[in-house]
Formats: sequence, structure tokens, C-alpha cells
Amino acid sequence: MGPKDLAQVLCHLPPALEVDPNLLVGFDTSDDAGVYRIAPDVALVQTVDFFTPIVDDPYDFGAIAAANALSDIYAMGAKPLTVLNLAAFPVGTLDLGVLAEILRGGAAKIAESGARLLGGHTIDDLEPKYGLAVTGVVHPDRIFRNSTCRPGDDLVLTKPIGMGIVTTAIKRGLASPELIKRATAIMAALNRAASEAMISAGASACTDITGFGLAGHALEMARASKVTLSIRMSSVPVVPEAYEFAGEGIVPGGTRSNLSYFSQWIEFAGDVKDHEKLVVADAMTSGGLLIAISPGKTCDLLDRLGEAHVTASVIGRSCEGAGFLRISR
Repeated sequence: MGPKDLAQVLCHLPPALEVDPNLLVGFDTSDDAGVYRIAPDVALVQTVDFFTPIVDDPYDFGAIAAANALSDIYAMGAKPLTVLNLAAFPVGTLDLGVLAEILRGGAAKIAESGARLLGGHTIDDLEPKYGLAVTGVVHPDRIFRNSTCRPGDDLVLTKPIGMGIVTTAIKRGLASPELIKRATAIMAALNRAASEAMISAGASACTDITGFGLAGHALEMARASKVTLSIRMSSVPVVPEAYEFAGEGIVPGGTRSNLSYFSQWIEFAGDVKDHEKLVVADAMTSGGLLIAISPGKTCDLLDRLGEAHVTASVIGRSCEGAGFLRISR
């Protein structure tokens, strides 16, 4: 579902009848997960995500889907605690061994995160789908939100963008085996170390980059924080092949929908090319973290990320404004 469609659906949800002081993060700021306080020093962080296969190997698909769902917990500065599997599978059409491999790939990532798999639910469907419902924990005073970016903060991005374009090329048989292997490793990597680094460095705000692309999720941060974000394309880490594929029109429909919808709030510099606009709006799966941090703490964050072998780049800065995005070369 594209951002325009989602906005049309969410506007029909009824408002809360009463204010609940324990609801610390709801869906009003389009944050990565909901947060509910259950004790003075404990809050639950909850999220769910699942999707259709984006790579051919079922084990890798399971690992990527699990890493993607767990990422929402890490973006909130929380620790994943328990997990439920969500799966749909064409029983009678595909070998059940495929489903077993999907679940095995997911289980490996769940184990790597330190969370516990409690069970799940599977239905018979025409197309395979897999993901997780994840519950995490965080101290109520230590939640990372997308609404707390401050004017003057540096913007740090982990993981390269362009993965939606690359997976489209994979589906069309246009990606090399080396690119498939590289892309799979990037998407299957947990954002655990990046989350731990931003917590230790004292970052201001965070969100992860998934289906709405860097542009869409940066705009969510800008709106929620009531700032304007300025991003330099030359500093944004990008899978190199994504530019080539985008220039050839090999782009997922979600990416085009993102660019069409979000462009009304984006000021592109005149020298930003059309294929670069597509890349910055690319509908990602299991992308990195977009971290806002005071300039005085940026070097410490980058050092911590480097020590954890997490690739990261300073891609821009926040400034005074009201929910817009500026993108230059």
C-alpha cells in the first residue's frame, strides 16, 4: 500500500475517547512502533510487519523479513523480547520444505537478536508471505522517537539505500549473483549494533528506512519534529547498481508512488537528476537507521558505529522549518 492510500485509510480511524497517560507513542506521529508503559521503569514496544518474497532463496527471505520487523524495535532504542511468526503459504502448490526454510531463516535472526520465539500463526494463501509481530522493552525515559529531532542536529544514515530497485532487478533476472549476495547480506543485517551505538552516543531521534524510502521516512521525522531536513545526495550511501537500474526504468511501483506523493513536500535542487529522485524515494526493505544527533556527539557516534563494523555516513542536517525536506547534490 502506497503512502497516499495509507493516508486515506488512517484518516478514518476513530480518535481515542480519552487520554491514556501510559500510551507513550501511538500512531499519530507515524513512528516505527507503539509504546505503552506498564511500570514506572518498563514500557512495552510493539510492532508487526510481513511481506511477500523479495529474493528467491527461502532461508534468505525469512532472515530478511525477520530483520525488517525487528528493526522497528531497534529504531525506538528498545530491546526485542518476544516474537510471533506470521506466515501465509500456498499449501498444495509449493513444497512445505520451502515454508520450513523460511521459518528457519527467520528463527536464525530472532536468535541473533536475543528475542524468544513464542509461536505464531499460518494460513493457506495463494502467495507466500512472512514476517513477525515483535514485543520489546524500553525504559519510558529512554525511548527514541522520530519526533525529537532538533534544529542543528546532524543526520546519520546506516546501510545504503536503493535496495527496492535492486530487488526489482533480482525479480526480473537482471542482477548478478554477486549483487544478489551483497544485497541479501545488507538486508539481513540486524540494526542491533547501530541502535546500541546511538543509545550510547546520546542521539536525539531515530527512525528506520523501509517502505516509504529515505525521502518518506525523513519527511515523517521532519513533520513529527516540526523541523526541515536538508540532505546531500552526494553523501547518501547508495548501492551503486541502483542508479544504473533506476536510469533504465527498473523501479518498483512503490518507489514511483513514494516520489509522486512526497514530492509536494520536497524541494529538490535543480541539479538533482530524475534517477536520483527515484533512488531517494526508493521503497526499501530492512534498511538502516536515520539518526539525528547533536554535532558535538556525531564523531562519537561514528566511532562507535565503526567499532561495531556498521557503515554510516553523515548525510545532512536539520534546520528551522515546518515539516519539509530539501535535497541537494
